[in-house]
Amino acid sequence: MQRAIITVVGKDTIGIIAGVCTYLAENHINILDISQTIVQGYFNMMMIVDVTTLEKPFGQVADELATLGQEKIGVQIKCQKEEIFNLMHRI
Repeated sequence: MQRAIITVVGKDTIGIIAGVCTYLAENHINILDISQTIVQGYFNMMMIVDVTTLEKPFGQVADELATLGQEKIGVQIKCQKEEIFNLMHRI
């Protein structure tokens, strides 16, 4: 299984989760685990997803998610392969 980490951060508004999850479903990306919090009006979500059945290149999906966040939802969305995420956040 190929997994990726998606983080979503920004000012809380209606439809953030719906927008992200709709994109994931349309692109055959399964959510394996999800955590979200809202702190003083700021939204923070982290997802672990299965990207094994992607039909697009991973880089294109990451770019499309970033664009979705900036242009349609008003949040910052980052998508990284799990192994890259783990290497970047190693202590």
